[in-house]
Amino acid sequence: MAAGLGTRLYPLTGRTSKPMVPILNRPVMEHLLNLLHRHGIGEAAANLHYHPDKIRTYFGDGSAFGVDLRYNLERELLGTAGGSSAFRAFLGSGTFVVVSGDGLTDIDLTAFVAAHRRTGGIASLAVKEVDDPSLYGVVVHDASGRVTGFQEKPDAGDALSDLCNCGIYAFEPEIFDYVPAGVFVDWAKDVFPLLLADDVPFYCWRLEGYWNDVGNIEQYRLSNFDALLGRVALDVPGRQIQPRVWIGQGTQIESGVRVEPPVLIGAGCLVESEAELIGPLIVGDGCVIERGAVLEGMISWDGVKTGRNSHLAGSILGRHVVVHHEAVVSEDAVIGDRTDVAAHALVAPGARFEPRSSIGPDGCCRNAERI
Repeated sequence: MAAGLGTRLYPLTGRTSKPMVPILNRPVMEHLLNLLHRHGIGEAAANLHYHPDKIRTYFGDGSAFGVDLRYNLERELLGTAGGSSAFRAFLGSGTFVVVSGDGLTDIDLTAFVAAHRRTGGIASLAVKEVDDPSLYGVVVHDASGRVTGFQEKPDAGDALSDLCNCGIYAFEPEIFDYVPAGVFVDWAKDVFPLLLADDVPFYCWRLEGYWNDVGNIEQYRLSNFDALLGRVALDVPGRQIQPRVWIGQGTQIESGVRVEPPVLIGAGCLVESEAELIGPLIVGDGCVIERGAVLEGMISWDGVKTGRNSHLAGSILGRHVVVHHEAVVSEDAVIGDRTDVAAHALVAPGARFEPRSSIGPDGCCRNAERI
């Protein structure tokens, strides 16, 4: 499922679809395809809508990622179930898996599918125990794991379950009897209530590994840092030059740079002397960090230039942002692609700037709306 707009991740998604936002400098969808490959799933399909060409160009036919990948472009969004329905012929007559293209997980898909087949149900939902059910749609079930109901973001005192729906499903082809073709249909809001109403058995399965919905800015930051800290089983790109410090091919770090792990620096970067890199920190490919710059607890995407003696802490920068000398970008600021931050600027905590903004020395946007 790769057709979402990613509105809660804006301005990072101003020029990027949700499945293409990077986790450890690689699109989240790439991590999902690697997961499919590890579990022997060799054929996959993706529904597309927002910035579809960027997804097609990056992944191609999927062969570089160990899968045979095909696509369907939705001119109008069809919903999670409607998007899957477009692949009825491809999915054939056997069990298939649906995975949200913007979730980060190391779920044991082999065990999940095996459990689904043991139940004999038409559907299985991967669920995860959460501390605060009021933030999620939760799944209610009986002693056998059969789903008996749902609650949408219940108050803590009213929650009948602490298991949230992870948007990862195993289905039998008969599920499409409940999905009208060519119209907007959602698994959770439309299909599952029909199954309950018709007393059709379907089940939930507890996901014991890592799962996080990369759905908003805070969860995006958390997913990256969890991955960097080894809390989810992902391959960290690059080579490890010291414990918990990775750099990509062609990256140069001059002498006199302070590095405090964990830190990931992408390929083709330059870090000049007297710079400070304080983790958790992720820097994309092709970035330049000039002399005396301090980057602390933040994420920058590809092609970012950080000027001398600038200070960035707890922020997220999109692609090809330029931060000029002695600027300060404060905690929780998020800056869209190709934005220019003036010398000596002070970007306030929590500020949001659209792609291609020009931020003046006063921290205000000159040519686009601050959001």
